[in-house]
Amino acid sequence: MGEEGGGRSCGTTRELQKLKQQAMEYYRENDVPRRLEELLNSTFYLQPADVYGHLANCFSKLAKPPTICKVVGKNVLDGLGLPTLQVEIFCTIQNFSKNICSVVIATHFEAHENTSPELVEAEELERVDAVSTAVQWVNETLTEELRGLVPSNQAEVDQVLRTFYENKVQEDKERKELEKNLGDSTALSPQLLLPPPPPPPPSKKKGQKQGKMETSAEKPIIPAEPPEPVLCGSMAIGAVSLAVAKTSAVLDNNPLYLNIALLKHHQEQPEKLTIPLLMVSLVSCGKSSPGKLNLMKEVICIPHPGLTAKQGVEMLLEIQKQINKAIEMSPPPKPETKKSHDGGKRGQSKGKYEVMMGIYKNAAEMVDLYVDLINKFPSIIALIDPFRKEDSEQWDSIYNALGSRCYIIAGTASKSISKLLEEGSISILKYSGLIIKHTNQTTMSDLVEITNLIDGKQLIAVFGSTEGESSDDSLVDLAVGLGVRFIKLGGLSRGERVTKYNRLFTIEEELGQNGTLGFNEEHTFFYWNEEAEKAGELPEVPEPIFPTEVVEEHAKL
Repeated sequence: MGEEGGGRSCGTTRELQKLKQQAMEYYRENDVPRRLEELLNSTFYLQPADVYGHLANCFSKLAKPPTICKVVGKNVLDGLGLPTLQVEIFCTIQNFSKNICSVVIATHFEAHENTSPELVEAEELERVDAVSTAVQWVNETLTEELRGLVPSNQAEVDQVLRTFYENKVQEDKERKELEKNLGDSTALSPQLLLPPPPPPPPSKKKGQKQGKMETSAEKPIIPAEPPEPVLCGSMAIGAVSLAVAKTSAVLDNNPLYLNIALLKHHQEQPEKLTIPLLMVSLVSCGKSSPGKLNLMKEVICIPHPGLTAKQGVEMLLEIQKQINKAIEMSPPPKPETKKSHDGGKRGQSKGKYEVMMGIYKNAAEMVDLYVDLINKFPSIIALIDPFRKEDSEQWDSIYNALGSRCYIIAGTASKSISKLLEEGSISILKYSGLIIKHTNQTTMSDLVEITNLIDGKQLIAVFGSTEGESSDDSLVDLAVGLGVRFIKLGGLSRGERVTKYNRLFTIEEELGQNGTLGFNEEHTFFYWNEEAEKAGELPEVPEPIFPTEVVEEHAKL
């Protein structure tokens, strides 16, 4: 007993000596006595509370950096009153847990026109399931996976999120395969042994001639690609990644756009940051609009690059007033008269684009239509989604015809960011640029990677918002930090949009005050048509009524 006690006492003494040695080395390396002496000398005439404050600041620099201790997911409402995901980050700072920030992510669900009530109800249930699954992921597994990580290490956080997501994708794949195998085994029946009945003869429509079908099927129509599958709950990945980036910015006392810029430029602060040009929707040509034009979905104006963002919005608001007056003064549309036996016309419209009421053009004819449109209105500097993504041949044709005179931009025609990164290529179609959005499993690292790919191909990046957006203005900081060329926020109405416009004004003012506001010299599109006119490539036409550049977005009907 005595020997064991003596051995334990000897071991304890050695441990204490080792700790003392480590403490002495730490004090010597950090020169703590000198720091305390300087601090006491500098605070001799201060109040005791101030002295303690200075001491606290001194020792806080030597303390352990803040680490994530808890991640909380909540079900909240977006700008349309529909459920979406909110994420809060708690960090341990000097042994205390503190709520640092929260973000709200927009969902990928979009409003569809002329949708049946059954499909609307099914999508609502899918949305509820997606949000509740994301909340569960955040509150259970992700908060455990991220506990103890430093928020400033965005790459490590995003790697944890990516691994978690890949595991969920694999689990979902295995579950579907199991369900399929079970379904195949239970579907076996003696009836399957009987030969299948012969197919019925092709039905001949009344009044249809025998040669009609042969002539109408000259060229097969490429069927629309199925929508990319979205894993239920995947919005948790993008939301947590953004929340951690915002947490790091708050702890560093930096704006979010600066931390995103540091992430993009490998932690080297760029000398200048630019404000992306605004794409502002002024006329919506959808079903509910009195100014319906089937050729277009939206008319979008872009302020001149020489204006500040605030000046551009003020000008566009004035244009908006004039547009509203013109629409109110226009005569009401004539009611449509129902025509019988129009089955032939409906069949004629299959695979074609409706440019006006009852006027249909195939994809090849649409190229000529766009060329005529640009010739008549040189201020149109961009076309967004002029074709379906399946009509790749026409994308090549319109780019070759108009690529030097206006931007050809892929919006819905582009694949998702995760799919583009997975394939390692963004040149699926021939275009000038594409619209990127922060949704689903897109992390901050993914946004940096995709914008680097776009920049490397000398294409244009447009940062856009989804329809189910919230009042969270983080996407404006993302656009500025990533250095995209344009930002598409929608119309100048609704609180969730106006909040983002106001955030852009604030960032522009901050950059101007600290001398880091730069001008993007690549905004040269307003010279294209002038050079074309000098070369005699364009007809002489009167100047457009709008003093701003116009973007028209085509509706695929």
